[in-house]
Amino acid sequence: MASLQVEAEQEPLLGDRTPGSREWDIIETEEHYRSRWRSIRILYVTMFLSSVGFSIVIMSIWPYLQKIDQTASASFLGWVIASFSLGQMVASPIFGLWSNYRPRKEPLIVSIFISVAANCLYAYVHVPASHNKYYMLVARGLVGFGAGNVAVIRSYIAGATSLQERTSSMANTSACQALGFILGPVFQTCFALIGEKGVMWNTIKLQINMYTAPVLLSAFLGILNIILILTILREHRVDDSGRQCKNINFEEASTDEVQFPQGSIDQVAVVATNVLFFVILFIFALFETIVTPLTMDMYAWTREQAVLYNGIILAAVGVEAVIIFMGIKSVSKKIGERAILLGGLTIIWVGFFVLLPWGNQFPKIQWEDLHNNSIPNTTFGEIIITLWRSPREDHNEGPTGCPVEQTWCLYTPMIHLAQFLTSAVLIGIGYPSCNVMSYTLYSKILGPKPQGVYMGWLTASGSAARILGPVFISQVYTAWGPRWAFSLVCGMVVLSIALLGAVYRRLIAFSVRHGRIQE
Repeated sequence: MASLQVEAEQEPLLGDRTPGSREWDIIETEEHYRSRWRSIRILYVTMFLSSVGFSIVIMSIWPYLQKIDQTASASFLGWVIASFSLGQMVASPIFGLWSNYRPRKEPLIVSIFISVAANCLYAYVHVPASHNKYYMLVARGLVGFGAGNVAVIRSYIAGATSLQERTSSMANTSACQALGFILGPVFQTCFALIGEKGVMWNTIKLQINMYTAPVLLSAFLGILNIILILTILREHRVDDSGRQCKNINFEEASTDEVQFPQGSIDQVAVVATNVLFFVILFIFALFETIVTPLTMDMYAWTREQAVLYNGIILAAVGVEAVIIFMGIKSVSKKIGERAILLGGLTIIWVGFFVLLPWGNQFPKIQWEDLHNNSIPNTTFGEIIITLWRSPREDHNEGPTGCPVEQTWCLYTPMIHLAQFLTSAVLIGIGYPSCNVMSYTLYSKILGPKPQGVYMGWLTASGSAARILGPVFISQVYTAWGPRWAFSLVCGMVVLSIALLGAVYRRLIAFSVRHGRIQE
């Protein structure tokens, strides 16, 4: 039974299994092997929770900001939205450098503790008598700062896996991250039925409602994560063949130096993969951001309806993604990772093409309460304001529909609900496929050499995408409407497909490029 379990662990998620290849049985003990994979699995969980921290409030952050601080301006909202990714961009190199010289438990525990404290702060931003918006800004920035441990996770996994295991482990990591981004809004949906009033815990002045319950859950899961890291995670480092190597926090490690294969990394393939990864995350962040304002404008949903219904839709997309992750292994064996990446981008293009408005039916126009929605889009935050356009009252009797000052509402046809749902299904297929394949190809291109710096670049690329995606879609959607917005996204995907075609033959494994193995 133990032998079967070991074989199952060594089977790559994406790639061909090599029967009888059990060299590591000789150079690695069973106890060390089990400890190494337990540690890697803990980091899978950490990666998932880090991603959830970004998306868990993405649909409700603007209504909550309106609720807690009536002075919140459009320009300020932009910084609240961007603060998570800005914090992650700042923290990633810091935690990465820390992990190079100290046990990785230290930056992991500190980063998660920061996220837990920040989530608790987010739940209490309604308590101060003034300046509530600044507390929210700090809270979201610190959550992002804590999420900078992504670089530590990736560098640990790259150093703790053999060459044969690395593709599988990196693909699993990307799958956990993608699921976190997709399923984060599901947690919001689970608590939407609590409503805006919720319940008040007077003893500790904590209001538990549809806005605070998700972050409290995130904080609780973070505490459990810290306990798992303290009790289970161990420092491991192995070479390409799985031999235990010297490590700063593993006393039984061999003092043998790691000998890395000679040969240069294809920098063109590295840059191209970073660009493709940026586009993939850019597009999904864009889609996740536009869901709420699009449905409120097109279908005259109230803010509570938008949070609930869109959460259900994204939950279904999450289930769809899980199915994709389960089936992608067998598909990749038949057609390869590059073909799946190309197919995923094509499906994403079709998904946004479907969203283009057509027909003679127009959305309901919102004629009332114009003074709340007449702020010109001139600053970083103001270009995001209309994405969460809703009444400030705590009830649902305010004006709904497409605000009349968005002049395109008067002549742009309505996007039918069937179009929106079809697009969500297609994007739910294309995004997880592209996400996993980009990570898999990236890890193969880098090969057995240390990947910390390169993974840091990839983290920065993803953070930048999550900053710029909402800014782009809000500017174009507000000024020109969904026809121009989704047409430009389609054009961007076409350019990405062209880039993939140009470097298609270069997206091969390090060992294949240098002739050590055949593709």
